[in-house]
Amino acid sequence: MRLYTAQAMREADQRATALGYPSLVLMDTAGRRTAKRLLQHYVGRKIAVLCGKGNNGGDGLVAARWLAYWGHPVAVYAAEGQEGDAATMRAALQAHGLAIAPLSSWEPENHTVVLDALFGTGLRGPLEGFYKALVEKVNRSGLPVVAVDLPSGLPYQPHIRADLTVALGGLKPEHLFYPHRSACGRIVLDSIGMPPRALDNPELPELLCQASMRPLLPIRPGNAHKGAVGRVLVVGGHRSYTGAPSLAALGAYRSGAGLVTVAYPADCQVNPPLEAVRLPLLEWNTTHLQTTRAEAVAVGMGAGEGGMEAALAALGLQKPTVLDADALQDKVLQAYRKAGLPTVLTPHPGEASRLLGLPSEQIAHSPLEAAQALARRYPGLVVVLKGGPTVLAWLPPQTPTSQPLLAVNSTGNPSMATGGMGDVLAGVIAALLAAGLSAWEAARLGVYVHGLAGDRVSRTGLLAHEVAEAIPEALKQLGSGVVRDFWEPGSY
Repeated sequence: MRLYTAQAMREADQRATALGYPSLVLMDTAGRRTAKRLLQHYVGRKIAVLCGKGNNGGDGLVAARWLAYWGHPVAVYAAEGQEGDAATMRAALQAHGLAIAPLSSWEPENHTVVLDALFGTGLRGPLEGFYKALVEKVNRSGLPVVAVDLPSGLPYQPHIRADLTVALGGLKPEHLFYPHRSACGRIVLDSIGMPPRALDNPELPELLCQASMRPLLPIRPGNAHKGAVGRVLVVGGHRSYTGAPSLAALGAYRSGAGLVTVAYPADCQVNPPLEAVRLPLLEWNTTHLQTTRAEAVAVGMGAGEGGMEAALAALGLQKPTVLDADALQDKVLQAYRKAGLPTVLTPHPGEASRLLGLPSEQIAHSPLEAAQALARRYPGLVVVLKGGPTVLAWLPPQTPTSQPLLAVNSTGNPSMATGGMGDVLAGVIAALLAAGLSAWEAARLGVYVHGLAGDRVSRTGLLAHEVAEAIPEALKQLGSGVVRDFWEPGSY
């Protein structure tokens, strides 16, 4: 499953028509499916359809025609100047005898649902003048709003605040990334009948969902023992940050690791889980770390100024590694890149800002671009850029292109924005590396399961260890195939 930009959807439309699939059929299907979803959620109300001049407005005109044909009270308000398929659909609507009023004449009425078909994807700037005032009037009305594909005005201000959004053909970035996702309300993903070949584009970001993540789950054999299901070494800790390595160890254990060792400075009061092996050290060096015989390493959590030294000592183990927090330094990442080890780095926007030399606000505003930039700077290393949602990027070594693989997570929630969540995530990914998954597989599955666990216990005041404790049930649900994606499926 892919995430579609406005340009990608336009290209998919063009491929569909080139394959012989009429664009009029696509528009008719989009409008009819939107009308059906509206009726599934709102019954017995009058419907006011607001249509712009473009294809989104054409979808709205189709929806109005089908709603009227099915016997529902509909009032249509449309801009003048439709062209192409949208003009054809306006004529088809008028052939059914429906009057079309100017957009300027719309006024809110009680017991009415507004169908927002003003603008879809691809806006090149904020709405101004009449349309800005119209969007603000819709929002002030307090009426329920159903958006066709995307609430009008996104990704700018002002924009429609929808109660329901019918995403057509595929999910768009605004459906996933906050704060835009909040404007979409409930999201239904519906097909418009496009040929699968038209939608296929491996260069688009993968959308992590239960269907693609479930097959990655490690299989635990019936004769499993603690040495056979993955041993993890956690390297971190500092006098001021004693909880971070313990949370990473807990994340690793709850994700299926058979044995976890926590290496930390001897002068720290680190209290890892009771089941963990403690390895207090007077100095960071590879020889001491080798005694653990781990299959994967997580390093940097709470390491403070010793982060670089700890990470370079861990590099000598030549094991798959997760680099987090204080290990995220350019010298360290370049060393791991040259070593060619399976490596996952897990920066938050502030850490990515330091690595790229860009403002953290820019990182947060353009996470896909930032993740790609990190992947190009450190080819071969898997980037997990944490955020709402988390974005992953990887430029495989010796790849003939400079286009990294991209993925966007679909689990997780704002309640997870508390200290220690990243430490737990590092442990989760390390456990999956130790279980034998590749770095790209472990990062994608780890991020998805970590977010899924957070969704299970989402509430204000959520703590990192509570998410770690919810991971086993999240894994069980994913393995049983009972996980529901955050969007609702239509007739896809």
